[in-house]
Amino acid sequence: MTNETQGGGLSRREFGARMGVAGACLAMGRPRASRAGEPGKDHSKPNIIFLLTDDQRWDAMGCAGNPIIQTPNMDKLAGSGVRFENAFVTTSICMASRASIFTGQYERRHGCTFGTGPLSDESMSQTYPALLRKAGYRTGFIGKFGVSVRKARRWFDVWHGFAGQGKYENTDKQGNYKHLTRIMGDQAVGFIRGCKADQPFCLSVSFKAPHCQDGDLRQFIYDPAYKDLYRDAEIPVPKTATAHHFDRLPEFLKKSEGRKRWKIRFSTPVMHQESVKSYYRLVTGVDAAIGRIRDVLKRRGLDRNTIIVFTADNGFYLGERGLAGKWYAHEESIRVPLIVYDPRWAASERGRTVKEMALNIDIAPTLLELAGLPVPKTVQGRSLAGLLAGTCKTWRKDFFYEHLFERHNIPKSEGVRTQRWKYIRYFEQQPVYEELYDLVKDPFEEDNLVADAGHRATLETLRKRCDELRDLAKGPPVASSRTGPGKPADARPDAGRRH
Repeated sequence: MTNETQGGGLSRREFGARMGVAGACLAMGRPRASRAGEPGKDHSKPNIIFLLTDDQRWDAMGCAGNPIIQTPNMDKLAGSGVRFENAFVTTSICMASRASIFTGQYERRHGCTFGTGPLSDESMSQTYPALLRKAGYRTGFIGKFGVSVRKARRWFDVWHGFAGQGKYENTDKQGNYKHLTRIMGDQAVGFIRGCKADQPFCLSVSFKAPHCQDGDLRQFIYDPAYKDLYRDAEIPVPKTATAHHFDRLPEFLKKSEGRKRWKIRFSTPVMHQESVKSYYRLVTGVDAAIGRIRDVLKRRGLDRNTIIVFTADNGFYLGERGLAGKWYAHEESIRVPLIVYDPRWAASERGRTVKEMALNIDIAPTLLELAGLPVPKTVQGRSLAGLLAGTCKTWRKDFFYEHLFERHNIPKSEGVRTQRWKYIRYFEQQPVYEELYDLVKDPFEEDNLVADAGHRATLETLRKRCDELRDLAKGPPVASSRTGPGKPADARPDAGRRH
């Protein structure tokens, strides 16, 4: 396997530091018609494949500048598509993020995470798969569904989903071993082969990888086919994976779930090397499945009219700050890969990188617009179609982050990330604990400027902006010391002033 790198990613030196390196927009141009008689033939509607990984951080791809990981198919997808350098989730936990991807809404609006009730039928009827199916698409779901929904399979024509985390290690009827990622690749190929002529399709493939196997001491259980991959690689230690950075954390984070999981994944140099290599092997397994999907599309003559969107449900700490997991608002946790490929684009439109901030709540409106369907007023995200076409004149300058999961050792938080600044507050702590980072001067978020008198005006501006965006997401706030009026159901967090 090769390690292709597109422009705009991290350099080897920058990667070494990270891991130690670790308004209205115009729609897309007129699509080209596909050949008559093909399965999934265009009726001015493209086929769509949405690929989602679990816990894959933004820099775990070769095309993002990672010089170690081998992801040739992700890299080729970026090389012939558009890669978003600054893609984020609005909540870094799988259920809430996946509900946001389906609905295009913030967690405060859809109200679905672990320990809450299921997403309502009314809400589910306004998700991208339900609306595409209503418009005549053949819809399929494969893998980790990850959202609480009553009888989820009834929303899809083909269902190979599973509840919970699933298991990497499986056996077929003959007792032969088969890794979950490989099984999901088989199911995706089978779905595509089963598509009928003259009907567009939307297939959602939701990988478990590279999520750990909770409860198993091995944690990251990769396909044995990759056991020798990265064996001779030396994984750089993250710049912030030091005792000094851990000591600077507030006490409630030192005692959090993130620290507990760090101890079983990254607490020794040997453990860190093996955990990251195993995590990378899982990503490479997904990459191979993407290659298989693209191969069958080509063999079936569907490659000229099938849009592919690839992203992750959240990021992942690989030992930074002495933490593991996600949940918190640091870049490692909230920043994700995002690639969009549309074969109908001209050659001059391919291989670009986009710097504007894209969010998980933008996925649903993007898929709907690319399919030529109206976007419901309930959607809070914005279609990326204008950015993809290079015709967008105005875009968000900031976004709201929230984490509302009820668990004693995962503190709730909210905040604002702008192009330069990040403001975080853990609003249930007494007193409220706040962080302020200048991401231009301090990209690793090492110097908390909350107590710096020279940044008092910036702090106050971002506090107010956080209140404003939170109330637009859905007021009143959840268990927060700051309150504000609610807004109409179709109010959008992007609609306010920019910072």
